[in-house]
Amino acid sequence: MTDAPAPAALTFTVSPDFNVRQLPGWYVVNTWLQRHTGDAIHLQTFDDFGALHQALDSGRVDLIYANAFDAARLVRDQGYIPLARPHGRPDEAVVAVNASSAVHEVEQLTTGTRVATTDNPDVHMMGMIMIEPADLGPATVQISRCPNFVLVAKALLYDEADIGFFLAETFDELSSTIRNQLRVLVRSEIFVISHLFLVHPRLAHRADALRRSLLLMDAEDKGRAALDDVGIERWDAVEQEEVEFMIDLMAALTQ
Repeated sequence: MTDAPAPAALTFTVSPDFNVRQLPGWYVVNTWLQRHTGDAIHLQTFDDFGALHQALDSGRVDLIYANAFDAARLVRDQGYIPLARPHGRPDEAVVAVNASSAVHEVEQLTTGTRVATTDNPDVHMMGMIMIEPADLGPATVQISRCPNFVLVAKALLYDEADIGFFLAETFDELSSTIRNQLRVLVRSEIFVISHLFLVHPRLAHRADALRRSLLLMDAEDKGRAALDDVGIERWDAVEQEEVEFMIDLMAALTQ
């Protein structure tokens, strides 16, 4: 009599907009989840959103800590189930300029403004919304895509862009040497848009157990340490209605 094959490991991933210094912490979170759920879980990271979206569209992701834009698409279009959101960490964006820039208000921006951005969809969306008071849109600015927010900062420092779009928490975590050479032009204050921890609908039967594990992470020392390593205080439960409100708000913002 042969042993039954071990169940396939679940694939867990994180939105590519995370701070690279937190990567070891996400492996610790992954290990903690394995120990407390009894599931084999493999953390797979992606270098950019294009690669992530290919994996999502081909059904290769079981668990994801997704930014708001991707979370909205996954919940509404693919039936992913929301489990939790990070406590007190809304997704906000910053539009920044070189500290020596003559631009001090959004309204001073003009047609042809050079924008350094990333392929982070929700940050780009919020950034474009925040420059609308200058009557600017996709057709009236020059957009250059950078692989990450550090290179957005570099584009500003080397006069390769006039403004840059950043995830606010990533901007705040730039080294003081870089940050002191930049200046915030405007910062979003939407408050209700955030990353979400989601599970694929094929694992709906495991959703409650996974949610319980996440919500209990901060109740023990190792769990709190793992969360601290990725900049999260604790997980908050999230209801489907809250997610639907966030999705509707994002849709309204882009109209």
